Amino acid sequence: MSQAANAPDVPPASTRDQEDPKVREEQEERLRKVWASPPGWRYWSDTNNTTVGVWYTATSFAFMLFAGVLALMVRTQLSVPENDFLTADLYNQAYTLHGTVMMFLFAVPIFEAVSIILLPQLLGARDLPFPRLSAFGFWCFLIGGIFVCGSIFFGQAPTSGWFMYPPLTTQERFTPGYGADIWLLGLSFIEVASIAAAVELIVGVLKCRPPGMRLNLMPLYAWYILVVATMILFAFPPLIAGDILFELERLFNWPFFDPERGGDPLLWQHLFWIFGHPEVYIIFLPSIALLAMIIPTFAQRPILGYSWIVLAAVGTGFISFGLWVHHMYTTGLPTISLGFFSAASEAVAIPTGVQIFVFLATCLTGRIIYSVPMLFISGALAIFVLGGLTGVMVAIVPFDWQVHDTYFIVAHLHYVIIGGVLFPLVAGLYYYWPILSDRRLSDRLGKIAFWLMIVGFNVGFFPMHYSGMIGMPRRIWTYPANLGLELPNLISTVGAFIFAAGILIIVFDVLRPRGKEPLAKRNIWNAGTLEWVADVPGEDWGIRSVPIVSSRYPIWDQPNFIDDIDKGRFYMPDAEEMKRETMVTSVLDAQPLQCLRGPGPSFVPMCAAFFLGASFIAATFHYWTAMFAALLFCVVTIIHWLWNATSVIPEKEEKDVGRGLSLPIYIAGPHSVSWWAMFITMLGDATAFVGLVFGYIYFFTIHTDFPPPDADGPGLLWPLVSLAFFAASWLLTLVSHRLLRRGRVSAARLLMAAGAATSVAAAAALLWGPWVTDLQPTVHVYPATVWLLAIWTAIHALVGTVMLGYCLARSLAGKLTPKYDIDLANVALYWHFAAGTGLVTVAVIALFPLAN
Repeated sequence: MSQAANAPDVPPASTRDQEDPKVREEQEERLRKVWASPPGWRYWSDTNNTTVGVWYTATSFAFMLFAGVLALMVRTQLSVPENDFLTADLYNQAYTLHGTVMMFLFAVPIFEAVSIILLPQLLGARDLPFPRLSAFGFWCFLIGGIFVCGSIFFGQAPTSGWFMYPPLTTQERFTPGYGADIWLLGLSFIEVASIAAAVELIVGVLKCRPPGMRLNLMPLYAWYILVVATMILFAFPPLIAGDILFELERLFNWPFFDPERGGDPLLWQHLFWIFGHPEVYIIFLPSIALLAMIIPTFAQRPILGYSWIVLAAVGTGFISFGLWVHHMYTTGLPTISLGFFSAASEAVAIPTGVQIFVFLATCLTGRIIYSVPMLFISGALAIFVLGGLTGVMVAIVPFDWQVHDTYFIVAHLHYVIIGGVLFPLVAGLYYYWPILSDRRLSDRLGKIAFWLMIVGFNVGFFPMHYSGMIGMPRRIWTYPANLGLELPNLISTVGAFIFAAGILIIVFDVLRPRGKEPLAKRNIWNAGTLEWVADVPGEDWGIRSVPIVSSRYPIWDQPNFIDDIDKGRFYMPDAEEMKRETMVTSVLDAQPLQCLRGPGPSFVPMCAAFFLGASFIAATFHYWTAMFAALLFCVVTIIHWLWNATSVIPEKEEKDVGRGLSLPIYIAGPHSVSWWAMFITMLGDATAFVGLVFGYIYFFTIHTDFPPPDADGPGLLWPLVSLAFFAASWLLTLVSHRLLRRGRVSAARLLMAAGAATSVAAAAALLWGPWVTDLQPTVHVYPATVWLLAIWTAIHALVGTVMLGYCLARSLAGKLTPKYDIDLANVALYWHFAAGTGLVTVAVIALFPLAN
């Protein structure tokens, strides 16, 4: 029996007296039951954003501490010349894992984790639109992180740096063992979590704002998260494309990076740094977003230049994609290219400077309240500005030639990362801790930690500028005496341990028992934004009622705002049907569109992540049968997840959400959150595909004969036949959707089946072309690239087959009807992208060679 059948007989929201304490108590009790975390071992099935966000944040910090221990091991090894504290191999594993964990398991995930906690509070939402997706992302992150980090305890950690340059890493003779595979497949699995979180956050910001919160009224944190999540969508897929090339060479000897067979190691650098340099801003901007929330509170005035800072954040994200060659000045690129990318690297300082000056101006025009969060913010600004100045220096090509791959770069990187990321995060920790735990962290311990960190950091990293300038290279195990490097290295090591002491004090402050301490006051900092309407102690429901917002700082500007929320005078004050619900609004002006019902706790996301992780781990050790079995179980689990928890036909069409407003419970098309999720996911997928096409075009530009004269495939016939089948599948899907909406269910089902069959034919014809023309992918990079594009596109056709089969099954089961057609609407959107992928692939592998 469903929860709705057991729901109490409750009058509509618009007919109840919200001034009656008994009515409010009954509403709160229902909300409390619906949003409560499961007890006992079922706690780990929870999908509430607060719970998952806390898991995510704690895990990210744990990985950071692990990476910090590795850094101390590295610094200990380098503290004196000719040290034997670590062996050369263990040193290589330690510094590689340190960089890998900090970048992939802390810097990016921590922003996603914090956002999962804060974003619903900031937007006045009960939850993000896809809570199970957040849980799935967390479990992927945890499994992948443990797999990668645990490798060092078995002597199998990667040893070639967090960037893993080929051919050192792609050829077994240089890197025997599983280290490179663990790095590659483990991080590919973790990237699934990052992209899942990006989809969740983008849709959350665009579609789950409270009524009245137009785009120009969004909190700055939401703007930053929107920019950064979009950057992830376009930055991570090129790395995924590079990972595919990397692993195909390492596992199957396809020569993408082997110059002897037409490949080029520089292609990896291009794909990696197209991801790698935007990633610096992906991890920097969310931390700056914390400053944008904290500074107005302690200046007790709205942020100065709201529009300017939004434009600066968008500009930073846009320009960051034009900087990747900043890391490749010494690779022998043409001078004109160096000049362009040098100018772009200098230009990115402009929007960054705008943000810094806006913060300073807000402080100067307000009345600053001195606090531990502001102490860490002052340290963050000072350190980041110093790192930015050295960044301008290394953007100049002749200077970069001198300091490239020296400890000057190490110093610059850490000044930017720690000043721009870690110090703001600690400020945010002290600022938001009362929301998380209902109590404050210690001001006294916070000040001690700050001074240890600020002194330790500068003592540790400032001397590296000098050691780099006098010639100390990066990534060396030891160095001889009498080179003038002894003193700066010893000072840096002492500073690193002082800095670590400050971190340990914060860890102690967070973990120490607080049972006898009084609860913090509500809105203890007198902030003006929505997250501070939370009561103390906090409730699992997120917000008591979804408010109407008419200001950027509604607590300051809207009279009786918190009291109106508490007494349920706004929207959705109750949970009459005992369902988890939140409100969906329009993208631009936040007009109410839907009462969205979310699924409750479930172990299904954990199981799906486990099976997907098992497939990646099995592939690492070449257990192909186990890999395919785990992948099959993963697909079955995800289908079970979708079948039972998405696109559920409600028991009624509309729900009274209060204040005389009724909203539909089920909507399809561009107004629905699932349509937006499909669209955003396909944008990321298309970006990865563009990365593969970029590889084909790159090889064309570096070879005088590409395709080579002896390459006969894949021909013209079979790719064109495949394209015809792609067009047929696309058209059949669209027509089936239209027929279903018109009530012609039988005809729609027939076209769904036909579309699934033609998509299988499209995949088969596309693969038959290179097969029948005997293209050997191990002989030369051209056939390897053709096969890669063909396989990628064929997989998309087969995924389309599964989707159409799923829709057909839903229709036969009565779960897909002319009125409730969201599944087929989303599949039709998918086929726009799949057909486009087929068109581009055929154009590249069959038509492009004819033009030469």
